[in-house]
Amino acid sequence: PLPDLSLLLPSCRAKEIKTKLGTLLQKPDSTIDFIIPYPEKPEKPPKAQKPSPEEALQWRDSLEKLLQNPYGLSSFRSFLRSEFSEENAEFWVACEDYKKTKSPLKMAEKAKKIYEEFIQTEAPKEVNIDHFTKAVTMKNLVEPSPTSFDMAQKRIFALMEKDSLPRFVRSEFYHELIQ
Repeated sequence: PLPDLSLLLPSCRAKEIKTKLGTLLQKPDSTIDFIIPYPEKPEKPPKAQKPSPEEALQWRDSLEKLLQNPYGLSSFRSFLRSEFSEENAEFWVACEDYKKTKSPLKMAEKAKKIYEEFIQTEAPKEVNIDHFTKAVTMKNLVEPSPTSFDMAQKRIFALMEKDSLPRFVRSEFYHELIQ
């Protein structure tokens, strides 16, 4: 029998959980639900209309179309959450929100929050970007602008497109949408 890991979770960080529970990803989802208490309610699909199977089929070839569709984004995020890799989609969404910010003061606040949450070493939701990209992003944050996170966002988009999207397309999350 598996040990009761819920007693360990309050002291663990997300990265440690990924490492320690990696092998459990091979187990059925129902088993994982008993082992890992989710601190927040699962994200419900938005009120947006469920896409037609034809529309969802287009997402196989276009991460951009998937991310622009509220229902698709929600499904993709749920899938990433099941794989303990939702920080990539969360970072992408945060960057999109950041780029729409007009006020320089708000932009600086959001830039700091994004940096602390996703970019800095040992950030709670640290995304996997190379040192060069991290250095360029940090340099861009000296004077925040709408393009400050562009390089990092493009790297994470490419990672999701190459790695996460093919797994999503093979998942139950996706197959339910195209039937």
